[in-house]
Amino acid sequence: MYEKNLGTKQKALRINLDRRIYGSFAEIGAGQETAAYFFKAGGASGTVAKTMSAYDMTFSDAIYGTEEGGRYVVESRLMKMLNREYNLVEKRLSEKRGEDSQFFAFANTVVALNFQKTNESHGWIGLQFQLTPMGPTNYVVIHVRMRDDENILQQQALGIIGVNLMYGCFFYYKSPEILLLSLMDDLTTDRIEIDMVRFSGPDFSRVDNRLMSLRLVKNGFTDAALFGSDGGVLQPSEALYKKHILMMRGRLRPITNVHIDLISNGTKQFLAEPDVDESKVVLISELTLHNLKAGDRDIDEKDFLDRVDILCSLGHMVMISNHHEYYKLVSFLSRLTKLKAGLLLGSPSLQDIFEEKHYEFLPGGILESFATLFSRKVKLFIYPTLQPDGSVYSCENFVVPDHLRPLFQYLIINDKIEDIRNYNKERMHITTDFVLEKIKRGEPGWEELVPENVAKIIKEKSLFGLPSEDNYADTVTQIHQAVGNL
Repeated sequence: MYEKNLGTKQKALRINLDRRIYGSFAEIGAGQETAAYFFKAGGASGTVAKTMSAYDMTFSDAIYGTEEGGRYVVESRLMKMLNREYNLVEKRLSEKRGEDSQFFAFANTVVALNFQKTNESHGWIGLQFQLTPMGPTNYVVIHVRMRDDENILQQQALGIIGVNLMYGCFFYYKSPEILLLSLMDDLTTDRIEIDMVRFSGPDFSRVDNRLMSLRLVKNGFTDAALFGSDGGVLQPSEALYKKHILMMRGRLRPITNVHIDLISNGTKQFLAEPDVDESKVVLISELTLHNLKAGDRDIDEKDFLDRVDILCSLGHMVMISNHHEYYKLVSFLSRLTKLKAGLLLGSPSLQDIFEEKHYEFLPGGILESFATLFSRKVKLFIYPTLQPDGSVYSCENFVVPDHLRPLFQYLIINDKIEDIRNYNKERMHITTDFVLEKIKRGEPGWEELVPENVAKIIKEKSLFGLPSEDNYADTVTQIHQAVGNL
């Protein structure tokens, strides 16, 4: 049961008084704030076998080894810390108290705010632990960004979330959703952001980390979460470090041949840019919370996973975000990489970007949003659409209010917006809604409107409301009977 009003000190004391929970703490970069809570709560001898901080890089490397690229605040360093400290606990204490103890190793590696307040404050925090004496080990790993503007406040927040992680793993493990919620007890998103979480181990074998990523965004713990083409969760700033990001946004329910044409031709043009290194380009399909919702209904988690499975099968990274406005998305991407990025859009999305009503809450209106959207190393690649009269709507005949026409021309001339060329006009009539309706009705021919492997997955799993073979046969029979009765 979730004890929402339980304070940090109470959590630490409850763990201390549980004689089964026993292990070590290793914290680097901001003091030993989590361990300190357990000492201050009282009864720490019942929980703490060892606490340490290999703050000096030479000491740290001597204990845990070196990291590729020389970075210390990375997941690989955290995992080395956890594994080494946990193995030491088991090696030194198994014989003495292994049959009665649930061993753990808590670790974090963080970079807190420096004296000049010029750095990015973030960190990796994790727990390796047993839920039964002599049992298997599990892991819960998170990545956080600290938002307090004072070093001491960041240290305090790290201590709180560390205790929350410990308490959640031992007392809320049966409900990972509650465990996730409890991580922010006694904290707010103004103080700390959780942009990645990973559950692993035998006791979490049924946890889908993609759903946990979705809940991070839904709960407001972060504005974006990322996972790779293998479905594994990724930390955005680590996965996209020194990468060119090429991103397509849409409902993608399902992805169609038009999307494939957009991606193929848009990618070719992006790779042809003089300041783009092909070896560093990553393609991301983005699903916003808005695009995951069906009207006023909440997000259908199965539908979400279905879309993700299909995108991953095409080799895409997938991002879930709450950045509905494009300028906010670009601001987020510019925090992840300094290299050039590209956005693949349809012309209706470009039309939407030029709607001034979206920026009425900004003091500088559309100019303020465009200052963010186009001041970074970003370029928009626009896929034309087919008009009802059969003509093609593109940047060449783009309709924009007269007072914004000079702004649009400025962006075209300065190579911030470009039409996607060599498009397949024969495919342009295909829309996601059109394909989705054909799938739901089980109408023949929808398979030709999506990539072959996508059609295969939809059929095998009866996705997006596709009637099963039995239901489809019944439907055909009913149609024939109805026709016969006419």
